[in-house]
Amino acid sequence: MAPGHPECSERLRAIERELRHRGLFDRLQHHEARCATRAEIERAHDPAFVAGIFARAPASGYVMLDPDTIMGPSTLPAALRAAGALAQAVDLLLAGRATNAFCAVRPPGHHAERDAAMGFCFFNNVAIGAAHALAAGLDRVAVLDFDVHHGNGTEDIFAEDPRVLLCSSYQHPHYPHRARGSVPGHRVNTPLPAGAGSAAFRAAVSGRWLPELEAFAPQMLFVSAGFDAHAADPLGGLRLEDEDYAWITAQIDNVAGRYCDGRIVSTLEGGYDLAALGRCAALHIEGLLEA
Repeated sequence: MAPGHPECSERLRAIERELRHRGLFDRLQHHEARCATRAEIERAHDPAFVAGIFARAPASGYVMLDPDTIMGPSTLPAALRAAGALAQAVDLLLAGRATNAFCAVRPPGHHAERDAAMGFCFFNNVAIGAAHALAAGLDRVAVLDFDVHHGNGTEDIFAEDPRVLLCSSYQHPHYPHRARGSVPGHRVNTPLPAGAGSAAFRAAVSGRWLPELEAFAPQMLFVSAGFDAHAADPLGGLRLEDEDYAWITAQIDNVAGRYCDGRIVSTLEGGYDLAALGRCAALHIEGLLEA
């Protein structure tokens, strides 16, 4: 992204600093993300769209795909590794080399639709991971999205796929203004008004997500882990607190333990207040580590 853009490399450094501060960094397995293959990306995206992203990647300078989504010379390599991290994490879990994974990647992905990049997102990382798991033989996966912005891209990609349950909590009305209605057994949208806070968020998850997850019995959970619903974040207004991210992680751990043999692949989406991002991502990762 261009200098001054909120989706910046300092986001990953803020998470690493907090993990080191809490003594968690050295307790984790660390893997360098591989690049996603074109075939892996095209399970989630239209081949013509993918070809267009490759064709527009600049050797120098910047290319604007929309007012928020800007490609520089390093963007495509980073986007390929961000998508590849999800497929790699799935492979590690299916091989029994890990129980769960957090993909500390950028750019994020959940706004990228089947044939459109938008909202800081180029390829839909979580959708590529979920599609990879299905291609590997799983029959049912769930994607849980607690970013302050609706995961329109993930919804678009899996709109007609009954093998995927999507649960999404987000501020409404807010960017990107594309959410569809809920469909029992397939899509659970729980829009919340600005300022809703912890009680409303937890009630939506407990009352809407958890019963649907129990009925669906997923074989692997994917998490679009956005931390921009935090009260300190400049791009949202849901006013969640640090403890809410520990709580939602505990709920996810419980579902995974009951239905998925503990298998969770979580990936970084939003979160733009660096201090809050570091703390809340560390709480999320600690919850996964202790599951």
